[in-house]
Amino acid sequence: MIGIRAATPEDAAAIAAIYAPHVLTGTVSFETEPPDARAMRTRMAASDGLYPWIVATTGEGDESGVIGYAYAGKFRERPAYRYAVETSIYIADTAQRQGAGRLLYEALIDTLRAQGFVHAIGGIALPNDASITLHESVGFRRTGVYREVGYKHGRWIDVGIWQCELNEPSVPPVEPRPFSEVGVVRA
Repeated sequence: MIGIRAATPEDAAAIAAIYAPHVLTGTVSFETEPPDARAMRTRMAASDGLYPWIVATTGEGDESGVIGYAYAGKFRERPAYRYAVETSIYIADTAQRQGAGRLLYEALIDTLRAQGFVHAIGGIALPNDASITLHESVGFRRTGVYREVGYKHGRWIDVGIWQCELNEPSVPPVEPRPFSEVGVVRA
């Protein structure tokens, strides 16, 4: 059974371990040095209780292990962008294609909707059929491509942009509620 819950600072080492292979050998991340647990804790804390960090686990309770994580953060720095978020998701190699990614991403999207964000943006290093399928299965639609914007492992990489409408835009917009108030939502 796969469990879904809010990430805690104690999950930082597991999160860093899941992310490291993507940094070192893959092109889905444009980082070149994997962050350690301390750096991950810092990134999680930087969400200031507004943006969700969620983990998928091998079950419920203290004995479960983290097998994936998803989070949202600022889409851009300017204040007018505060109603949109950028999302990311990473699953451990050993847990690929077992349903954890979809459960985790559905929980992230449901949580962001409950918080009142209007759009979620996902950037996908191309090609990546599995990530495209996952994004589209939870409501994202392709909106564009940045051509050859990243150089890693000896090649130029395109980044596809996928967008998911979370809530109907209103005028004036409603300020998003903090994740610390909403918690993980699973519709």
